[in-house]
Amino acid sequence: VQLQASGGGLVQAGGSLRLSCAASEFTLQYSAIGWFRQAPGKKREWVSCISTGVGNTYYADSVKGRFTVSRDIAVNAVYLQMNSLTPEDTAVYYCASRGRANICRSREADFHSWGQGTLVTVSS
Repeated sequence: VQLQASGGGLVQAGGSLRLSCAASEFTLQYSAIGWFRQAPGKKREWVSCISTGVGNTYYADSVKGRFTVSRDIAVNAVYLQMNSLTPEDTAVYYCASRGRANICRSREADFHSWGQGTLVTVSS
């Protein structure tokens, strides 16, 4: 499974970005999809996840209320809408798939396929 995250860029503090996660040769609607990020000099951390079916969503405390994860089955994509961005959100963002598992998890080891990441830079 090949995932591709896109939509990153440079934005001022308080601004918004929408990241997209697309997949080839795999239908995202059957997999829980997670978003992770890795800031410079830090470990990669879990940000959000959306399950299959009714699409339950989960967020890290640091982004709760500012980020929204969603899924568009018609175009086989998952999105991460990021609002009220701060410099602390600067990181490379990755989307990852749990394969056929439809329940969200927050551990990297529970995700089997990863995209290449997209850089988000928030200036103060």
